[in-house]
Amino acid sequence: MTIEEALKTAIEFEQGVKHVYADAAKKFVDPVASKVLKVLASEEERHVEYLESRLTEWQKTGKVTVERLETAIPSKAAIEAGLKQLEKRMGQQDFAIELEVMKKALELEVEATNFFRRMVSELASDERRMFARFVEIEEGHEAIVQAEMDALTGLGYWFDYSEFRLENA
Repeated sequence: MTIEEALKTAIEFEQGVKHVYADAAKKFVDPVASKVLKVLASEEERHVEYLESRLTEWQKTGKVTVERLETAIPSKAAIEAGLKQLEKRMGQQDFAIELEVMKKALELEVEATNFFRRMVSELASDERRMFARFVEIEEGHEAIVQAEMDALTGLGYWFDYSEFRLENA
């Protein structure tokens, strides 16, 4: 696969994921789950913009400069605030719809991670760096979606923080 094909494919893929998140965020009753999806949709939009800028550069110059790509991974303080809200919302609603959407979101994130890993393995060394950053970010997205699923199903963890401890019970 050429760098141009990789960029065009990545743009198409990220646009699809963005639309899934944006549409699902509008349907969610739970405000926290909706916010997670909105953040992910926004993140995917930034990915599209980044990839489009790299494609434009490639088409104009025949080169791709790897620029820094930021992510919206939450801070420790945001996670702790989310934990406080988690206790309030669990048990108040049926999260079946949200859980189904999160399962689909996790599938999309795993697919995205695998796509970008493939680009890292197939492209020339200079071009790999850009897609390696996407692997890191998409793995973070997987973790966020899995954390939300764990919170919705009450498995005891949210963003790798224990909701409860047996020794405290």
